[in-house]
Amino acid sequence: MSVKMFNENGSITIDDQAIATIAGLAAMECYGVVGMASRNATQGFFELLKREQITKGIKVSATEDKINIDLYIVLQYGVKISVVAENIISRIKYSVENFSGVPVDNVNIFVQGVRVQK
Repeated sequence: MSVKMFNENGSITIDDQAIATIAGLAAMECYGVVGMASRNATQGFFELLKREQITKGIKVSATEDKINIDLYIVLQYGVKISVVAENIISRIKYSVENFSGVPVDNVNIFVQGVRVQK
């Protein structure tokens, strides 16, 4: 479902993939994030997505005036999950609201795995 905005000149439609791309790029800039994981991790196995597939780890659901974002990520070993999650949430809210003009209602972070860097 896309986000639609109306003004005196007409309507603007923003696709969910565009919002997912903005959110994914904002999340990847945060310290401690290794990458995005696929949404359908089964039995504890997850797939680390490449940069071209960044939107497959993000689910965007939009109502008339608000956006909800679910983010599936892989974190670096040794980072404090709560601090990284708060940083991701604030960065995504700022980026999406700044670029689209639509308020973000919720950002849900799902940590699918932890990667040990050698």
